[in-house]
Amino acid sequence: MTDVEFTGQHYSQSVFDFEVTRLSELCPVEFAVTKRMLDRWIPAGASVAEVGVGVGHYSQHLAARGCRIHLIDVSPRLLGAARARLHQAGLGAQVLGADLLSATALGALAAASFDAVLLLGPLYHLREPVDRQRAVSEAARLLRPGGILYAAGINRLPYFRDLLRESPQEAVARRTFHEQFLRDGNLDPDHAPPLGFGHLSTVAEFRKLFQEQFEQFLLMGVESFTAAWQTNLRGLAPDQAEAWIDLVEQTGITPEGLGASDHFLFVGRKPDQERVTPRT
Repeated sequence: MTDVEFTGQHYSQSVFDFEVTRLSELCPVEFAVTKRMLDRWIPAGASVAEVGVGVGHYSQHLAARGCRIHLIDVSPRLLGAARARLHQAGLGAQVLGADLLSATALGALAAASFDAVLLLGPLYHLREPVDRQRAVSEAARLLRPGGILYAAGINRLPYFRDLLRESPQEAVARRTFHEQFLRDGNLDPDHAPPLGFGHLSTVAEFRKLFQEQFEQFLLMGVESFTAAWQTNLRGLAPDQAEAWIDLVEQTGITPEGLGASDHFLFVGRKPDQERVTPRT
C-alpha cells in the first residue's frame, strides 16, 4: 500500500470523526487565523481548488463568500462529507466539481484554471521531498498567472512536546528513531498513530519548498503562543476573540511565533510571467 492509499484509508476510517470536529472544537485559533488569511487575498467570486479538502470547513467558508470551489481529496469519505456539507449549507451551486485525486497528480484538472489553490493538508502527508515538490508544482500549474497559493506544514518540534506530555518514558526507547526524525522529519503510524505516514518540517525547509515558483506574501506560525491553549478561544465574546487573533497574527510572523506554533502557513503568488534563470 502506498502512502497516498494509506492516507486515504486512514482518513476514511481511523480519524474521520476527529476531522469532523478538529478545527471547530479543538483548533479554533488555527481555524480563525486561516480564515482571516483566506479572506485577505481571495476575492469574492474567485475560483478555488481545495486540494486535501477534508470535511470542507474552508470550502464552505469561501463558498459562502461567493467563491466557486473544486473539491479534491484522497479519502472518498472526506470528499463525500465535504460535498454534503456545502449542499446542506445551500451552497451546492458553488461546487465546480469533486475529484478523488492526490496532490501529486492533478492532471485531470486543466492548467491555469484557478485563482487560488489550497494545500492545507497534503504536504504533511508526503514523506519524500520529490513528492512535496511535485505537489507544489501541480498547484502552480493549476493557478492562473497572479494566482494565490495557500499551503500548510506541521512544525517538527511539537512532536517532542506531545511525546513528553503523553509518554515521557519513551525518550530512551525511541532514541534511534529520534535521530532519524531530526534528520528527515518523517513519521509513521507506529510513532504517530493519529497522523499516520507524515512529514514534519522546519521553517527553513518549508520556505525553500516554494521559493522557485512563488512570490512569498506570508509565512507565519498559525497558532503562535496559543498552540497549547487555543481551545480557550472558544466561548469568548467576539471582541475578545478578535483581540487574541490580532496578537497571534502580529506574533506569528516572528521567529519566536513560528517556533512556538504547531502549523506553518505559506501564502504566495504565482508570478505573472514565468521566471527565467540566467545562464552562466
